[in-house]
Amino acid sequence: MTVDGGYADIFGPQVPRMAGEGQTATYALASAAYRDNPYGDIKKADNEWHQTDVKPGRAWAKIFRPNLGEAFSRAVVDRMLGGGRKPLIQSFGAEPQVVVEHCLAANNIRKARDRMLSGIMVVCGVLFLPGLLLWLLVFTLRTTIVRRDEKRGGALGSVLLAAAGALAVLFLLKMPFTGFWAWYARASVLMPVAGWFWAKQVCERTARDLRERWDSLLAGGSVGAKVPEAVPTSPSETQAEQLRQALAKLSAEQQSNSVFYAGPKGILGMGTRWGSWQLAEDLVAADPSREIHPFRSWDVIRSIHDQLRMLERGTLNTGGFPKASIRHWVVTPVAEGAKAVSRPEGTDVEAYQVKPHAIQDICNKQQFGSGDRHYLGVQWTLWDGQLIITMLITVTVLHETLRIEVTGHALGPVNGLFHEKPEAPSKEVTKSFKPWETRKVKLPLVDTDEVVRLAVRAPITWYPPLLNWLGGTMGLPEPFGLRHAWADQPWRHRFMADDALRAATPVLRVVHAAAFKVLKENGVDTEKFGARSSALSGAVQDPAPRKADTYDA
Repeated sequence: MTVDGGYADIFGPQVPRMAGEGQTATYALASAAYRDNPYGDIKKADNEWHQTDVKPGRAWAKIFRPNLGEAFSRAVVDRMLGGGRKPLIQSFGAEPQVVVEHCLAANNIRKARDRMLSGIMVVCGVLFLPGLLLWLLVFTLRTTIVRRDEKRGGALGSVLLAAAGALAVLFLLKMPFTGFWAWYARASVLMPVAGWFWAKQVCERTARDLRERWDSLLAGGSVGAKVPEAVPTSPSETQAEQLRQALAKLSAEQQSNSVFYAGPKGILGMGTRWGSWQLAEDLVAADPSREIHPFRSWDVIRSIHDQLRMLERGTLNTGGFPKASIRHWVVTPVAEGAKAVSRPEGTDVEAYQVKPHAIQDICNKQQFGSGDRHYLGVQWTLWDGQLIITMLITVTVLHETLRIEVTGHALGPVNGLFHEKPEAPSKEVTKSFKPWETRKVKLPLVDTDEVVRLAVRAPITWYPPLLNWLGGTMGLPEPFGLRHAWADQPWRHRFMADDALRAATPVLRVVHAAAFKVLKENGVDTEKFGARSSALSGAVQDPAPRKADTYDA
């Protein structure tokens, strides 16, 4: 039995669903779930319209701060699968369900690590609390010294640890207690240190696993996201069934034909509008003795829709256009600074899809004043999902004037932050006998401070609100969609810009030819339309990207 959630069987073995071949954007976004950078680095990926809200937490509790992968995974899962979540923006050129599944898988890996670390903290720390607190104080002082003085802080920190170790040895040799308390004091000094070595092994094993997944995704996505809790094994597993339904709901919303126009931001998920070409002329009968045969905007749109399917065909074998996605869109206007959107509801909507008869009514009737509008869109997903080109066509008839408008939208590549591959920790040091030369020294995959941070965080990861309050959280840009939130402009990439600009001319000509065919069939004089089309056809041959939604008024 096949289900929408992407698995082969509801109650059978799990078969993870992977994204399509070459989905670079999907894998780049998914790789963020496994990263160990500082979580403040996400600000580097912000664009002109969408900024991530990085909340720092308590100043005195820096040890509880998450890294990028921890904050990203939790934020994405909570936003996209949480109960009562707000509507999402479609991620054109990416598969959000795959990204969410990787976030869930990364959370599972970290939960397994935190369970181990929590046990270590109880056995080696909580039972010997005085020693644990003293060692934590030493590590906190060391971290503070290193941060305040980058040049000499490392050496001073090492001296502090060495001094603490010497005092610990002296304390063990010259024990001021006898009997039970003497043995407890010795254990309080030694057990936190033994626990640290044990925790270091656990942390390094997990870090190696996460980094391998991070690298594999950026190399082509050979690693799958394993989310067994999303596959119910019996009808009584309500939590697993709820998660499966949430993933299915996410996929259904991704296929919605409802989008949102946010002023200068353009259509959310499709990018800003960079070009606009309008043809508007009066409807005059070709034969003055006969009236124009009545037709509607939908008749013109349907003809354009049929002709756009021929874009991938050409007389010359030169490659040309790949297969495009041609869809009818219902566009809802929202404020530029809107923090949430609301999808159409009612009897005309089913599974986030506006029904065909409702789309036809919007096309024919809602051309002036408030309400949703209809657009016919032809969309190409290029560069392995890194470039989304969308040409939108709308036809309106007001009084005796027919207007055909073609607009170009482009969404650029995912920010370069998401394409950075993991690098082995290292530092440059001066050679002993050649001070004018330097060499690279490999550092441990997980350093001392990171082991302490993970061990201290582990016991409270079961209660995320407290952990978020102490260490901080990541607030995703709203209205949220995985793809457009961290997209760059395509105009900085020469070939991407060329692809976007080249699509305008053939689309415009096909739209005009299809519209003229309907006009002629219904007895309309197309002479003025033809003259206007020729002028536009000449102008579109030298298009330049601009902010078409920024009006200087």
